[in-house]
Amino acid sequence: MAYNVYMSQDILRYALTGIISLLVIVPAVVAQSTVGRQAVEAMAEQPRPVSRGELHLAGRFHPDPSALKVARLHYSGGGDWYWGSSAIPNFLKYVRDETGFPVDTIERQTTIMEADLFKYPFLFATGHGVMEFSAEEKERLRTYLQGGGFLFVNDSYGMADSFLGEMRSLFPEREVVELPFDHDIYHCFHDFPTGPPKIHEHDGDPPRGYALILNGRVVLYFLVESDIGDGWEDQQVHNDPPQKRLEAFRMGLNVLTYALLY
Repeated sequence: MAYNVYMSQDILRYALTGIISLLVIVPAVVAQSTVGRQAVEAMAEQPRPVSRGELHLAGRFHPDPSALKVARLHYSGGGDWYWGSSAIPNFLKYVRDETGFPVDTIERQTTIMEADLFKYPFLFATGHGVMEFSAEEKERLRTYLQGGGFLFVNDSYGMADSFLGEMRSLFPEREVVELPFDHDIYHCFHDFPTGPPKIHEHDGDPPRGYALILNGRVVLYFLVESDIGDGWEDQQVHNDPPQKRLEAFRMGLNVLTYALLY
């Protein structure tokens, strides 16, 4: 689904609300995709008995069954996949408050091989150091991405060398590209005319966004030397100025908007 990059935010809010509602009816990105079929099959399984306590917790933590759920990817390789415990809840609260979208603000966590992977249309991964995928994980991640899923990887520092290699091996027939600044991901909600924002200095290099593109759509976005994930954390963690944190949240909203609408 392609949109003019100058579409009004009111129209985007309306469209995203509709997309999120659809994701509740079929908990997958595209109902006819592999992701969608596996989600429907999972829904058709006989449910186990639910205790009174579980019902109470469900009402407490899931007041809106139509809420969009985002998961943090627990990856292998030794990197600190758990980095920034306040980042995802803060970002999802920003999305909810800024747009009014129905968003579940509780952080979910999953691995590539877990059965619940296909419940999440949007995966977030961050950390320092090495991220690696086994051959089996690559095959399943390919299925997820080809079926309409989206993976956003935020380099919190030191991940670029290893992960760019993993990106190239994930779809060997596809080139890993650096996205130009006129790409929709930088304009689909907020406007970033010079590309991704610089939140933390790290090595002092300019921020860069790399992508894998399938059928004209970015399915994996890797952000380097920007670190918007750190910008999502509680203010006292890094003491970033308010404008920097706002840029981080806005760029995150762009990525989420692109993942759901394009």
